[in-house]
Amino acid sequence: MPEREDFFRNELVEELRLVETKMREEPTLEKKIYYFSAAFGITGRTYKYVFSKDVLLADIVMQNVYNMLNEQMARLKSGDRNCLPNPVVFERICDAMRDLANGFESDGDVIGPLENMATAGFSTTGAGNYLLEKGLITL
Repeated sequence: MPEREDFFRNELVEELRLVETKMREEPTLEKKIYYFSAAFGITGRTYKYVFSKDVLLADIVMQNVYNMLNEQMARLKSGDRNCLPNPVVFERICDAMRDLANGFESDGDVIGPLENMATAGFSTTGAGNYLLEKGLITL
C-alpha cells in the first residue's frame, strides 16, 4: 500500500475507533448522534485524498444512518412516541463501527458491518420499526 494511502487508512481507522468509544461512553441520544457524525466526516475526508469505493460506500451509508437517527430524534422531540428509541440500536451501530474499522485496517470485510449499521439505523424509521416489531429485523 503506498505511503499516502496507508496514512489516510490509518487515520480513518483511528477516527472510527474514537467515534465508537465516544458513542459507547455517552449516555444521551443527542450526543451519540453528534459523535456519529464524525464517522462520515472522516470517510468524506479520506476518499477526497485517497479514493476508495469502500470508503465512499461507508460515507454514503453512514450519512443515511445519521439522517435516520436525526429524523427519529426530531419525531421524539415533536411528541411522536410511536417509535421509541431502542438502546440496542446504538450498541449495534457501535459494534458495526468497530467491525468496519477492523475491516478497513485488515483489508477485510466492510460490507457486513455497513449492512448491520444500515439495518440498525433503518430500524429507527417507521417502516423499520414496524419490521422490527414483526420480527423481520433483528438487532
